[in-house]
Amino acid sequence: MDIVKGLVQERPVVIFSKTNCPVSHSMIKLISGFGANITVYELDQLPNGRDIEKDLQLMGCKPSEPCIFIGGNFVGGPNDVLSLQVQGRLAQMLMDAGAIWLWNRN
Repeated sequence: MDIVKGLVQERPVVIFSKTNCPVSHSMIKLISGFGANITVYELDQLPNGRDIEKDLQLMGCKPSEPCIFIGGNFVGGPNDVLSLQVQGRLAQMLMDAGAIWLWNRN
């Protein structure tokens, strides 16, 4: 899990994805729609992608992609992010993490 911790430290939003995953693409679009600064790691293109994928599964992200971290904290997968959006909490989390500066709900 040290690999994952090192990759998510000091980055406002990190998404572990795979290039052919439409759900990952949707999560990237949703979060970037707020104007957020996102770091995306494509597991199928990283030399140590399988090791990272195993670490993500040990952390509770099943399947391992997309796996979303905000402010260095594990948020979960797409259902968790959508739940935060429906509850109106996603924008505040992104602001708290420094991924966005301001959000106008109107």
